[in-house]
Amino acid sequence: MITRRSLLAASTAMLATSALTGRARAQSLSDLETAGDRFDQLHSLQVMQGDEVIFERAFRGPGLDRLANIKSCSKSIVALLLGSAIDNGAVTGVEATLGEVAPALIPSGADPRVADITLEDLVTLRAGLERTSGGNYGEWVSSRNWVANALSRPIVAEPGGRMLYSTGSTHILGAALAEATGNSLLAQARAALGRPLGIDIPPWTRDPQGYYLGGNEMALTPRAMLRIAQVVRDGGRYNGTQVISESWMQASLRVRTRSPFSGMGYGYGWFLTDTGYVLARGYGGQVIAAHPDRGLAVALTSDPLRPARSGGYFGDIEALLNGPILALA
Repeated sequence: MITRRSLLAASTAMLATSALTGRARAQSLSDLETAGDRFDQLHSLQVMQGDEVIFERAFRGPGLDRLANIKSCSKSIVALLLGSAIDNGAVTGVEATLGEVAPALIPSGADPRVADITLEDLVTLRAGLERTSGGNYGEWVSSRNWVANALSRPIVAEPGGRMLYSTGSTHILGAALAEATGNSLLAQARAALGRPLGIDIPPWTRDPQGYYLGGNEMALTPRAMLRIAQVVRDGGRYNGTQVISESWMQASLRVRTRSPFSGMGYGYGWFLTDTGYVLARGYGGQVIAAHPDRGLAVALTSDPLRPARSGGYFGDIEALLNGPILALA
């Protein structure tokens, strides 16, 4: 039986819980406000829950409305463009092989198995080819033909097997998409993301053959990064419009392999954390993040010239994501 005393007790408990929640939220926002003081690499941070931006701050750097080099977050953008190409019928699916989609890219001296590398192998960084990242990066981008150089490297792992983090793999994928669609990676990005999201995507680095670099050096404003985070969070939708198919987003966010460096899961171009985040991660601490279950979209930019290793500054970013930011949801 509901009595006046029980109603009063329930109301008192609700008020106490509300006050506690309010204090916790205030503490989380305070932790984000001071993040720029604690982490001198951090340039900007935006957090959106639902349709509301609940935190935005440019601590240093060019600000929220000027371009930032998103580094390897570009790999995740290329993965979205693969989904768009499949949605549009330009590519039959992730099981399509390089020999079927873009045979002209394969140099004559390549291992015969290269033709059987699938688009799924490339987008999950499991092509098996010797890496072009790390210590090989400078030599690779100094070559006369980046695609041919990457494809001529020895196969050091079974294609479709373990993850070999390599910008060359995503660059090959971007070149294959250009061949399959008849449009440059820039034109595809503007059509699939730029116009639907109302964001500017300027030209970026191209290789000697004119292919836009797939997997590095793309520039976006932090506000544009946040809109992409919204698309990922909302199953490919933006403002009620399906920008990338829901089926592609669902397929993208399933663990296909794991990073040998961080141990994070990796889907179709996106890192997947045990705490529920979907991440695009770029050198120096550039991050596009979504937490679909908590309704969070996050964009974070940092000094692009300083490293952000898992045991260092990127660990600090993870602590922000899993601590005060997650506590806001």
